[in-house]
Amino acid sequence: MRAQAALSETDLSRPIRQLVEAVVPGAQVVEIATLGPDAGSNHDRTEKSAGYGVPRRITVMRPDGSKQRLVLHTSTADPFGHDRRSDRAAEALLAFDTAGSIPAHVEVVDVGALTHDHRLVSLRDAGEFYLLTTYAEGQVYATDLRRIASERRAGPEDLARCEALARYLIALHAAPGAQPGSYRRAVRDLVGHGEGIFGIIDGYPDDVPGAPPERLQAIERRCVAWRWKLRGRDHRLARTHGDFHPFNIVFDGSSRLALLDTSRGSQGDPADDVTCLAINYVFFALDAPGAWEGGFRALWRRLWEVYLGWSGSAGLLDVAAPFLAWRALVLANPGWYPAVTARARDALLSFVERALDAPRFDPDDAEGLFA
Repeated sequence: MRAQAALSETDLSRPIRQLVEAVVPGAQVVEIATLGPDAGSNHDRTEKSAGYGVPRRITVMRPDGSKQRLVLHTSTADPFGHDRRSDRAAEALLAFDTAGSIPAHVEVVDVGALTHDHRLVSLRDAGEFYLLTTYAEGQVYATDLRRIASERRAGPEDLARCEALARYLIALHAAPGAQPGSYRRAVRDLVGHGEGIFGIIDGYPDDVPGAPPERLQAIERRCVAWRWKLRGRDHRLARTHGDFHPFNIVFDGSSRLALLDTSRGSQGDPADDVTCLAINYVFFALDAPGAWEGGFRALWRRLWEVYLGWSGSAGLLDVAAPFLAWRALVLANPGWYPAVTARARDALLSFVERALDAPRFDPDDAEGLFA
């Protein structure tokens, strides 16, 4: 996670002058002044004590002798959804894309990034962003699960891979989270983010068999209640993958592990990663009669047995329910898994409802799905 150190006026003076010369050709910077969040004085009761950054007013002399004032806005981290660098980038890009549609709004001249060597790089001509990564050789773990579902059995190598994944998570979660306030952010995103429970539920059509709107609404209410149950558990913040499902897990021919697409700031509650993997053992078994008894039950039990045997797992079952609900809602959503049957969807949501209503999640409850 990259951080940008705070900059003094001296640090920014030169890059500001270079930026102005690029966006207003021939202009000269006359003055740079830092603006506070509020011009109020004497601690008036309406005084605003904080803002989302440190704006700087730039007085410019144009080539024709006229003066113009510009404002350079930079962002700082705060707990109001701007704690990640990507949040602050999104805020700047959204302002650049939308300010021109608002009558009487100040004009947005440029948008860009501040580099680590204090240069201002323009992004005004940029479109969509990209990410370049290395390639993971091998097959996604979902290939193994499909084979187990088809053959109705899990072999020794499957159990070994399951245990390897559990031990990977133990090592991953052993590192505490680094940013204060990130646990509350993670729980808020779990419930209210577009990729979280609210967003996934909004992605359900109104006529999905086994998931009528009133059922989803009732699940959503339970999850909101769980948000408050998780409040104050900041000590649980740990390093997490954030999207630990079988399509983001790759094994090569020697069972060496590679992961794709870490998400959600790579910090949160370990229950997210554990339930994300675990629920897939249930999911792949639901429409494959006999696959639970012949293979997935053993994987489900091995994962929980190994992970919960770690001393650092204390309290995980007390908080697991809303994370399990989120992941099950994804699997039951036809937008993500269009081939899931109504019977499997109903089973997943019933499993979720029981988990959300219980004071503590019991992994043995999965047996009821296959009785």
